[in-house]
Amino acid sequence: MSLIDEDEALIAAALNGSAFAWEKLVKRYESKMYNYGLRLMGNRGDAMDLLQEVFLGVYRNLHRFRGDAKFSSWIFRIAHNKAIDLNRRKRLLTGYPLAGEEEVDLFEGIPAELSEEPDAKLMQSQQNNRMIALLTQLPMEQKLIVELKIFQSMTFEEIADMQDISENTAKTRFYTALKKLKSATEEKHALS
Repeated sequence: MSLIDEDEALIAAALNGSAFAWEKLVKRYESKMYNYGLRLMGNRGDAMDLLQEVFLGVYRNLHRFRGDAKFSSWIFRIAHNKAIDLNRRKRLLTGYPLAGEEEVDLFEGIPAELSEEPDAKLMQSQQNNRMIALLTQLPMEQKLIVELKIFQSMTFEEIADMQDISENTAKTRFYTALKKLKSATEEKHALS
């Protein structure tokens, strides 16, 4: 059974009241949604808020999923819209830190027991934190494009459809974002 067929079976069972099917559907996508939120929002608290809002939105609207597109595309569309909403709300609140202003704990990914290659885990954690810090420098519209293209492996056509923009606009935003990321990386290395 393919992933798409399995998603459809889980959706049908969840719509018929199966808590097990709903839980399995959530578990299948929660780490992808959390990482998506972490890269877009720049901190764990907002990533968790986004995760909660996404699955609440999915739960409330699962009956509206028609199957015209893959479930993964549908859930990322919901995450996309919720991320934009969350970012707007944060800008409206005074005194609330914007994405990327919360300090990142460089030691979170280190296991309590140092038995599993601690150097590799620390290096991976630091690379992830550097990527998150770089992404927070981008405007939300560019950050979304980078996330969808690089981390979710979507085509420019899928991205354009999801964001209601032209393919050329999606490409322009993507390549502009890459240029900014490259420039920021070069600046950081020049200062080191």
